[in-house]
Formats: sequence, structure tokens, C-alpha cells
Amino acid sequence: MLAIHEISVLTERMFKHLRKWFVTRFFGRSRRRARLVSKDGRCNIEFGNVEAQSRLIFFVDIWTTVLDLKWRYKMTIFITAFLGSWFFFGLLWYVVAYVHKDLPEFHPPANHTPCVEHINGLTSAFLFSLETQVTIGYGFRCVTEQCGTAIFLLIFQSILGVIINSFMCGAILAKISRPKKRAKTITFSKNAVISKRGGKLCLLIRVANLRKSLLIGSHIYGKLLRTTITPEGETIILDQININFVVDAGNENLFFISPLTIYHVIDHTSPFFHMAAETLPQQDFELVVFLDGTVEATSATCQVRTSYVPEEVLWGYRFAPIVSKTKEGKYRVDFHNFSKTVEVETPHCAMCLYNEKDARAKMKRGYDNPNFVLSEVNETDDTKM
Repeated sequence: MLAIHEISVLTERMFKHLRKWFVTRFFGRSRRRARLVSKDGRCNIEFGNVEAQSRLIFFVDIWTTVLDLKWRYKMTIFITAFLGSWFFFGLLWYVVAYVHKDLPEFHPPANHTPCVEHINGLTSAFLFSLETQVTIGYGFRCVTEQCGTAIFLLIFQSILGVIINSFMCGAILAKISRPKKRAKTITFSKNAVISKRGGKLCLLIRVANLRKSLLIGSHIYGKLLRTTITPEGETIILDQININFVVDAGNENLFFISPLTIYHVIDHTSPFFHMAAETLPQQDFELVVFLDGTVEATSATCQVRTSYVPEEVLWGYRFAPIVSKTKEGKYRVDFHNFSKTVEVETPHCAMCLYNEKDARAKMKRGYDNPNFVLSEVNETDDTKM
């Protein structure tokens, strides 16, 4: 009988995996859901019918606009700003030489003192503009005290050149050192799992820090996005519900030296309480998980995001262990098992688990029956004659 039971269990598991593979293989693409947040944290949203006046606000906050630009556009602005300023001031230097009749076509006399020495045309004016703004100073072309216009133009170009250098170099440095790049070394598990933990049904997610440097003051939380209809009949798309994630030590100031398994307890207040293993794939929601922290090296605040749709939440699984201790006494993290899951025995719904607990608790307690009435019976003495 035991062998027959084991064979039936293995057969049931085999058909279960086969059915899951068949649905994923042939119907996975058609059932693919739209995400608000991609797996790598990018937001899938666009703004339409924005007024032209509102678009000007981006130019008012020019610093943030430049930082948010992609690298190809940023480098285009970088090169254009320098080449444009050099050529613009080269034209001005050419105009100064033209007005003062310093150019060779005017045939200046031998005792003529030009505003700028050795400017013979537009090319030499451009070279002098370049030497002035980047302070090369070859010593061949120089400004004389002959005209105040050239002296004023020299001062103006020097000040403007410093401003351009400061802004563009600062934008490049800020782009490189943005904490968003630090967030690339924080990774989440591919799937979320639902299983029992500490006697409670929990939704578990694994997160790891790929660097040895810590995130200070880390805080993790989640948002459940779904479409809801209010009692007034209003349809709210992307309605947000708070999801509390914790580890055994809490959800703030995480000691993020090794991969952590964070979990959300599915209790009566959880939006997952009324879901079951059979109805989970038919649900329409997106679970967005956030991790906020301060980079230890730069003291900059960063945020890491990822999301899970119902197809990525595995009911009845837990994560495989990944931390071990070597013979040398070091702790080793095997990232090969980072997203690997193991099937475990799990109640098919949270309500069943709590009903089972209530039933066990009631068995340990006694209850009075209000309909029970004790009636006294007078015993007769049959031996009396």
C-alpha cells in the first residue's frame, strides 16, 4: 500500500509539472501582463497631452534635465557646448580684428599695433579663441593694450569658459556617481514564493547585495498595484496597497552583508489572505518591492525596485539555502541557488491554515452546552420489602 501511495504522489507531481510547462509554453505569451515596473526597476509609463507651457518647466530645472539625459545626448551637448563657444568667440575675435583693420587684406602700416597679435583670418581667430578659453597660452597670439574692446572680450570669454567647464564637468561627474548605478549591484530573486515560515503562511522574496560595502539604514517595503472599484462605482487603476515586508530582525536598518530572505505574513489584514493556490494565477495584480538605503562610500541615498506578477509568485515553494561555512571558517554564498526554489508542503490557502489552527485550539478548550439540563432521579430501594 505504501508503494502504491508513493507512485500516485510521484505521478501527480509529474502531471502537475507537465501541465505547468504546457501552460507556460503555449499560453505564456498571450497571458503576459503589462508591468508598471520592470524587473530591473524601470517604470513603464508615458505622459500624453502635456501642455507646451508645462514642458518649459524642464528647462527651468536644467540641472536635473541634463542629469536625466542618456549618455549619447549628454555627450552631444558636451561637445556642442565647447565647440559652439569656441567658434562663437572666434567670430567675435575676427570681428574685432576686422573693425580695427588688423587683417592682412587692409595692408596695415609697419607701425600699426593690432588688438590681437597674429590674427590673419577666421582660422587664426578660432585658434586664439580656443587658446583663451582653455588657457593653453602658446605665447604666439596675445591681446595688446591697443583697444579696450579686446580686453573686455578676453575677460568675458574667460569667465564664461569657467562657467561652461564647471557645469559640463560637474554634470559628467554627477552622472557617473549617481547612486542609481549602485542599485545595479542589488539583485532580487526571479520569483516570489509562498510557504509556511514560523507556523505562519508567508510570501517570501530573496534580495542580495553583490558588493562587500554595505547599504546604511536600509528599509524595505512593498506596494500591491491592482484595479479596484469603489462603492461609488469609480474604477481606480493602479490602486496602491501597502505591503509590509520584514526579516527576523525587523524591516529597518538591515544588516545587509549577506543575502536576506524577506517575508510578508499573510494574515487577516493581508490582501493575499483570500487568495488560494488555484486562484492565484487568475489574479490581476503587480507586487512592487522597494529597497531604500544610503551608499556607504558616497553617503548618497539610492532606491532599488523590482516587481512580481501572479505568474512569478510560486505557491508551495521555498528558497534553497545558499549560505554555508567552509573548513577555513569563512561563510560562503552560492549564488547558483539564489533564485532556486524547492517544493514544500503548504496549505492551499491562508484561510485554511487559520481555520485549522482555530479547530486545534477549540479541541484543547471545553465548552458549556447551554441546552444541557441535569435532572435528578430518585432511586428506589428494590431490596425493601
